[in-house]
Amino acid sequence: MSTTAADRLIERLPDAGIDVLLVTNLVNVRYLTGYTGSSGIALVGSDVRTFITDFRYVEQAAAEVDPAFDRHRSAQRLLEGVEEALAAGELRMGFEAGNMTVSDHAKLRELLPTRIELVATSGLVEELRAVKQPDEVAAIKAAAALADEAFARLIQGGLTGSTEYDLALKLEYEMRRRGATKPSFDPIVAAGPHGALPHASPRDVEINRGELVVIDWGAQLDGYCSDCTRTLATGPVGSDVVDIYELVLDAQLAALEDVKPGAVARDVDSVARAAIAAGGYGEQFGHSLGHGVGLEVHEAPRLAQPSEAVLAAGNVVTVEPGIYLPGRFGVRIEDLVVVTGDGRDILTSISKDLTIVD
Repeated sequence: MSTTAADRLIERLPDAGIDVLLVTNLVNVRYLTGYTGSSGIALVGSDVRTFITDFRYVEQAAAEVDPAFDRHRSAQRLLEGVEEALAAGELRMGFEAGNMTVSDHAKLRELLPTRIELVATSGLVEELRAVKQPDEVAAIKAAAALADEAFARLIQGGLTGSTEYDLALKLEYEMRRRGATKPSFDPIVAAGPHGALPHASPRDVEINRGELVVIDWGAQLDGYCSDCTRTLATGPVGSDVVDIYELVLDAQLAALEDVKPGAVARDVDSVARAAIAAGGYGEQFGHSLGHGVGLEVHEAPRLAQPSEAVLAAGNVVTVEPGIYLPGRFGVRIEDLVVVTGDGRDILTSISKDLTIVD
């Protein structure tokens, strides 16, 4: 019998020093219960699996929430339903410290008897989410394939003469018409000097011939996200530009080779960082190499210098080095990768050669 996300969480509770976890982060609630609404909390412990929502979502919860969870309706605030779902006697209840406001904590303490000790926790569910199950990998792979198809359709129409903003809208439209719930994030389309901003917002500015265009996009499908970046040229560019593109590509390919079980995340980051630094552009690569992708487009593990994560089979991460030259252009190349038992599979299907799209 396969274990559920809630089963795997319960196995972790003793090490966290708690008997039950109050889950208030809606992404974590979805991961554990299947619920996709905007008002709901869950209690998970060896003796309790309870989902609480309000009147507006009772029918939705009946359709979506794992039958292993009891479903409760709270008359007023959701936290008011917590005590009645818990067994009698003393217990230690964890709460997601990064997701609970000071006022909600004070309210919870006021509502609960002193027999229930509140314990701040961090990352218990997020650490589970970092290792994807086969059905999750399949969902992410499908989202990536959909996004790739949308991108291919976009560039068939050309780039020159369109505005960054119009292209971003067209890309979102192409993803939605193929079944995406929404983009994973607002698409980035940044041409020429604007591409030197890693998180540029598309402008109502026409794209000219003979410049680089950075396009960063992703689709959300069945709750799971994809993420990809390609840098295109709208005509011939100088040899210095091509050299920088090739440097970023070489750094990306080298880092991809190091993505495997047991690899230390910061070491993978270092591979790409060293390659770009050796080319003389270390100061122009200022962001981390990558991040986890799943129910959120940015989640654990991070491929970054501060990260102590060790990659494991089931991690899904981006590998996206870049070089950004203010006033000139930017280059970023990003693939979405799943760590396998003996290496990695790249989920992105689009060519990484410097493609000219007029």
